[in-house]
Amino acid sequence: MNDDKIYDLIIIGAAAAGSAAAIYAARRNLDFLIVSKDIGGEVALSGEIRNWPGIIETNGVELSKNFKKHVEHYGVNIEEGFEVYKIKQEKNYHIVQAKNNSNEEKEYKTTSVIIASGIHPRHLEIPGEDELKGKGVTYCTVCDGPLFKGKVTATIGAGNAALESALMLSKIAKKTYLVTKYPDSEEKNGGFPKGENILIDKVKKLDNVEIIYSADTKKIMGDNKVEGIKYDDMETNEEKSLDVDGVMVHIGMIPNSDFVDCAQKNNYKEIEVDIKCRTSCNGIFAAGDVTNIPYKQIAIATGHGVTAALSAIEYINKWE
Repeated sequence: MNDDKIYDLIIIGAAAAGSAAAIYAARRNLDFLIVSKDIGGEVALSGEIRNWPGIIETNGVELSKNFKKHVEHYGVNIEEGFEVYKIKQEKNYHIVQAKNNSNEEKEYKTTSVIIASGIHPRHLEIPGEDELKGKGVTYCTVCDGPLFKGKVTATIGAGNAALESALMLSKIAKKTYLVTKYPDSEEKNGGFPKGENILIDKVKKLDNVEIIYSADTKKIMGDNKVEGIKYDDMETNEEKSLDVDGVMVHIGMIPNSDFVDCAQKNNYKEIEVDIKCRTSCNGIFAAGDVTNIPYKQIAIATGHGVTAALSAIEYINKWE
């Protein structure tokens, strides 16, 4: 890289928000790069997708491939495999620092930045989880579900991701337990307060899926591989256990925002933005799931990416 070169824009992340921002930036002939450790982010790990306008049914892998194909159509340069670890402010521009798994470092000077770094899975933080990660514990049913063909699994969670996990495993595993900490009540939407009713109804009709309600998971058991889980029944105050071969953890996401120092964040580590995706740091914009925008949906993140790109363009046009 030319050390004196200053890009118009650096986009951090190559999933829904980052890809949408890149398409708009390319159509305005900006001199920019995408810097991202992967293509698709959490979108690529999604299962079936039936709410993407214009396509009745697709999946995360295919949609991510289409994002990449669309971005590459405009000749956009993607620094794939590099993860941003710091953004520094210098004079009236920004310095974006990134490195890959081989500790190769790169630095980019830029007029503006769009942070579209997304989210990552929240952990249970219970005994056995870290020890058995990759040995039956997974945070991606789409990735690892097929490994449990004909076996018994437990999915832990109470949102759409957990429901989708159970639906997928019902076609693969011999039996699946869906473990939710909520009771089966109308107030808690049948045990899944944030779940879509169409998914809840589907799961409850499956013969090989058993829902365990009011369960607080306390331990994942096993030596070299998952053998079961222990949980507290919050209605009876009893400790109970299930024999399972795999555990799918789907209990929410955490924003990938630790590298962001300049912009203000809320208590959930989400980057706070206004309606034009501007952060509290001049010249830095943010879009998608890493922000405080409500409703973490692919379609919403895409629109947010467009807004961030147009706001960045407006900023660049006035930059001195």
